[in-house]
Amino acid sequence: IRQLRREAGLTQRDLAEALHITDKAVSKWERGQGCPDVSLLSDLADFFQVSMSDILAGELPNSLPEGINMKKTNYYVCPLCGHITFSTGGALTLSCCGRKLEPLIPVAAPPEQRLTVEPYEDGYYISSPHPMTKEHFISFVAFATGENLQIFKQYPEWELQVHLPLRRHGTLLWYSAQEGMLFQRI
Repeated sequence: IRQLRREAGLTQRDLAEALHITDKAVSKWERGQGCPDVSLLSDLADFFQVSMSDILAGELPNSLPEGINMKKTNYYVCPLCGHITFSTGGALTLSCCGRKLEPLIPVAAPPEQRLTVEPYEDGYYISSPHPMTKEHFISFVAFATGENLQIFKQYPEWELQVHLPLRRHGTLLWYSAQEGMLFQRI
């Protein structure tokens, strides 16, 4: 627990407040003078994004993290409220409005659904003839390169217009309420 807490940059008090316990309890765990109550194991695992078996084993596997590549980002959209969530690592479980979210699987956009990308001053102007009605709209547009990710929230009944700073090549992704997650390379 000490290792996880320190890696997260938290104090014992920060962890205690997050779990609604005392910092004295956290101190006892870390000094080996006590163990977390069984009812807290799931909360600890969720908080630190590790498995309960790793916490019970008392040590974490010695695997080096993969390099973060923003092109490998996972995107999630809540089917109820439409909120966008994303992860650049191996998120175990994400939820919104009480529902577990599944990562969206990007599909190459067919020619008739590709976004229009035009050079514009020091960047790109991105637009689309997509209908943008309350039932059929693009929720967000994202542009990912190896080291950068930009997300542009869109709203129903608003014309899609995105000004993207000039960057080297990358992947343009967008989420349509009816077609799902689409992408094209630029």
